[in-house]
Amino acid sequence: MLAAAQVAAFLLVWRFFVDTEHGQRLDTVALNGNTIGLRHVDELVGSVLNAMSVAALVATTVAIGFIALIRGRVALSVVATVFIAGANASVQFLKYAIQRPDFGVDPERAAAGNSLPSGHAAVAMSFAVALALVLPPRTRGAGAVLGAGYAALVGVATLSAGWHRPSDAVAAMLVVGAWAAAAGFLLVGLQRGHAPHAGEDAHRFAARALALCAVALLVAAAVSLRLTDQVLSTPPDQLSRRRQLVAYAGSAAGIAGTACLVMALVAATVHRVVPRRAS
Repeated sequence: MLAAAQVAAFLLVWRFFVDTEHGQRLDTVALNGNTIGLRHVDELVGSVLNAMSVAALVATTVAIGFIALIRGRVALSVVATVFIAGANASVQFLKYAIQRPDFGVDPERAAAGNSLPSGHAAVAMSFAVALALVLPPRTRGAGAVLGAGYAALVGVATLSAGWHRPSDAVAAMLVVGAWAAAAGFLLVGLQRGHAPHAGEDAHRFAARALALCAVALLVAAAVSLRLTDQVLSTPPDQLSRRRQLVAYAGSAAGIAGTACLVMALVAATVHRVVPRRAS
């Protein structure tokens, strides 16, 4: 059910922000606001994005698989590795398979074509989720919170750098969330009857904190979206700095809120997906 819900959310984001002029305009207004204050965070944004490479992807995937192996969780190691590879491969496939119609909304970037979903956001989100899965029970809660923060930082950084539109990062995180739910379903099936979950391993505080952050951030994003929707009759490059800032900040909140929501679902279910005692 969680996987299906996140796939449905991804389809809605895709259909509205890519296939309609209305959605493209909202995305463009938010993206154009990325220059406000960029000089203050340019170094941080560059450091965050430049640290992500193919070598880093491979090394981190191997490290996550190794953590599961040293805990004696062979099935978890395999599933976590396949989850990272599958989530990121599907994001790259979707990016090239999806066609972005040109409504003349953003002529400067029209030649670049489609950019949804974001590969960088998918890498960060998949790492965060996989780490929460393989960590020992006593550190999973903290790992989930830190992982959500990291994924949110990378997602917002792609917007700040002008690499991706807001919907690109949100869509990528939803794809990863769907893969995470499918991986959890597989793990439950593999471990059924071998290791009953321990109630004390439930990370209620982390799950609730992430869920509350997600709700607050997504509400802020919805308000910003509504305010931006009121000025769509004005070309994006002619909007005031205040309007652009509202759109940009709201989009950043939406990206961070999606990261928190995906991780809240993981934190709420991981004690059942990965029980304390392995078979």
